[in-house]
Amino acid sequence: MNKETYDTLIVGAGAAGMMCAIEAGRRGRRVLVVDHARAPGEKIRISGGGRCNFTNLGTGPANFLGENPRFASSALKRFSQHDFVKRVDQAGIAWHEKTLGQLFCDDSARLIVRMLTDGMREAGVVLRTGTGVASVDRAGDGFAAVLSDGTAVTATSLVLASGGRSIPKMGATGWACDTARAFGLRVTETRPALVPLTFETGLLETLLPLAGVAVDVVVKNRPEATNTPTDNPASSSAERDRPNLMASSSPKGDRPNIMPSSSAERGRPQKEIGFAEAMLFTHRGLSGPAILQISSYWREGEAITLSMAPGVDVLARLKAAREENGGKAAVHTALGHIVPRRLAESLCEREQVSGKLAEVGGKALLRLDQAVNAWTVKPVGSEGYRTAEVTLGGVATDQLDQQTMAVKTVPGLYVIGEAVDITGWLGGYNFQWAWSSGWAAGQVC
Repeated sequence: MNKETYDTLIVGAGAAGMMCAIEAGRRGRRVLVVDHARAPGEKIRISGGGRCNFTNLGTGPANFLGENPRFASSALKRFSQHDFVKRVDQAGIAWHEKTLGQLFCDDSARLIVRMLTDGMREAGVVLRTGTGVASVDRAGDGFAAVLSDGTAVTATSLVLASGGRSIPKMGATGWACDTARAFGLRVTETRPALVPLTFETGLLETLLPLAGVAVDVVVKNRPEATNTPTDNPASSSAERDRPNLMASSSPKGDRPNIMPSSSAERGRPQKEIGFAEAMLFTHRGLSGPAILQISSYWREGEAITLSMAPGVDVLARLKAAREENGGKAAVHTALGHIVPRRLAESLCEREQVSGKLAEVGGKALLRLDQAVNAWTVKPVGSEGYRTAEVTLGGVATDQLDQQTMAVKTVPGLYVIGEAVDITGWLGGYNFQWAWSSGWAAGQVC
């Protein structure tokens, strides 16, 4: 059996692990990074449609979920989105802001991977892909691990950087959380996040014609809602659509102050939160940025409410159209000027409203208004880890030092990136957490 000794063993060659390795290597530490995947940074490579949404200009603690999202504050301040952009610029990687503060490579995401692997090589880091960890345990003041190739490794510091279970086809597993538990750490509930939501078969059959239709929406979670809207049915959706808490993904947007009640699930906001982004009807249910965002807050048995023409008084628009040309226009045609045609036709069929506008009464128009901007529906599940972009939950932050990501009860052990109970919104926030937490640990591990 080969025996090797390092100062730092990092398990996981993803965004957090490679950033940590670079920083530790630059300090003169002898660093070994292992990953069972065949190549480093595989999630980076496929992210952002192959262009990598590598950070967000508006990153702050309010863009994260967890028992204590403010735990992220220290790392995010010490190595911010602007610090990472400087590294991207120094590497000569061209980038652009797409929307809502999201930064993407002009070219391939592989350039970010190359920047990181070059940084590790220059720092003297040893990288071994296609190599997992068969076992790891405490050994004196350090750690002893046996790799999948039989190599015995001892190290003073051990960094858990292998992420969560999202996208298992990329080799993702729950190894980091399982190992943390083995060392006596508390791990919060983990579940798929930033994931499409699914509907029951009966509802899917009625929505099948809409598969592929995209529309800008405001979607809100309903923590205590049933499948029946509780809004006043006598008022239009424009008057009723007042979310208790609206979240903006924009770097200039207001940041919600989400505080769960003492009886609430730990780390879970009990107020409504809303996202204004695009939505896509699919063969399984709903997807698109707005749905991925709300999926992190949604739980089984709860409903979500959608406004599919946000800011538009649908009832007033339809009444105005009824006064034009003697109301000769078909109702689905008039509604099709507000929402996509296929969606308009589907809504009219569902609400059993047809014919010319002149023949349609005010109550029927109100039903269409509610169908467009107050659609409350109860998903039955999500597409799971197979398509989830991240894992919600992880090693509890009260087990870690927020300055260094060190485990309080196990000297020399660190947890970074997705394995920590810090989960970001869609839009580059999770990558920034990886860079920031990896950098913080790399200063001391």
